[in-house]
Amino acid sequence: MDLATVIGMLGGIGFIVMAMVLGGDLSMFVDVPSVLIVFCGSIFVVMSQFTLGQFFTVGKVAGKAFMFKIDSPDELIEKIVEMADAARKGGFLALEEAEISNPFMQKGVDMLVDGHDIEVVRDTLAKDITMTTERHEFGVTIFKGLGDVAPAMGMIGTLIGLVAMLSNMDDPKAIGPAMAVALLTTLYGAFLANVICLPIASKLANRVEEEKLNQKLVLDGIVGIADGQNPRVIEGILKNYLAANKRGSTEEE
Repeated sequence: MDLATVIGMLGGIGFIVMAMVLGGDLSMFVDVPSVLIVFCGSIFVVMSQFTLGQFFTVGKVAGKAFMFKIDSPDELIEKIVEMADAARKGGFLALEEAEISNPFMQKGVDMLVDGHDIEVVRDTLAKDITMTTERHEFGVTIFKGLGDVAPAMGMIGTLIGLVAMLSNMDDPKAIGPAMAVALLTTLYGAFLANVICLPIASKLANRVEEEKLNQKLVLDGIVGIADGQNPRVIEGILKNYLAANKRGSTEEE
């Protein structure tokens, strides 16, 4: 579980709710028409920007902002160096029984064992990186879309409330509910965008970049193995993917 996402989002929501409670009765911040305009309206507007199949993956994609397991670059480098050493001693067939948990690495190793040309392996894995990145970016796009649409729907709700208020100025009792719709839709729009949707979009974008970086690391490692490079040389090349402080500590080890 990604504690930063959970703690950050719950903390943000918690302080907002606390401010509402301290400001008076919490029920005065609840308005059903405002909820319908912002939350339901935003969902359907964003749905219109995608196919149903793409849109209904949003739940699964959002889960990656909270629950996501990714291989450590250090572990990937260690495994690649281990396989490079085995390949130098026993050829590519020595990799056939290697225990590999990373599916992308497994695909590259399988291609080497099957005797594919290095250019075919490189092009296939590079294409795989591109297609995987494009698929995962759909989730980022959906949540960014919600982040853009929600404040706009809040503004629409505000205009609806103002029209209702101005058309009933002769009825003092109607002014209060109309103003509630006008102000609360703006609040809901800002809340949905800035507390939920945009943070999730940013976290998903980070996930995409992390996975893409790992796949590029693996690709370079597989190419190095295919070229028959010395395992220490491969290790040195792949350490460039690490942060400078981690790279130094790894080298000392």
